[in-house]
Amino acid sequence: MKPADARASVKVAVSPADAFAVFTEEIDRWWRRGPRYRHGRGILAIEKGVGGRVFESFERDGQTVVVPLGHITVWEPPARFVYLWRNATFREDQETEVEVVFAPSGDGTLVTVTHRGWDAIPADHPARHGQDNATFCRGLGLFWGELLSALREQIARR
Repeated sequence: MKPADARASVKVAVSPADAFAVFTEEIDRWWRRGPRYRHGRGILAIEKGVGGRVFESFERDGQTVVVPLGHITVWEPPARFVYLWRNATFREDQETEVEVVFAPSGDGTLVTVTHRGWDAIPADHPARHGQDNATFCRGLGLFWGELLSALREQIARR
């Protein structure tokens, strides 16, 4: 792992297939709400398969607004998927990659998110909040950890 990568993992008490399904099909139920996690009060969704979108949609002034968050580049259920992610303030040539892996672990599944590619985003970019790679990616790892805790809670409620 490079210093410009963030990683977080959580163990959940279901099979990789079930964990994959909850992550991708129920993302709006477990992904935390609020401005730290979403653009609006919208619905998060993942379209299955390579080329599918990761997006948020919400209503504003009577219109449906769709905010693209990324597009799927690898779709290998129930083992993993990868999507390219772009901050709304990125230039056209800027993007990062999010890989989500679902690995059997004892009687459950270890879900690991690796968010990489921040070394290609300038240190002074607003998305980095003025932080160096190590500091920024440590905080990003905590962000993903909070989300994976919410995934674990969603699975436990099922």
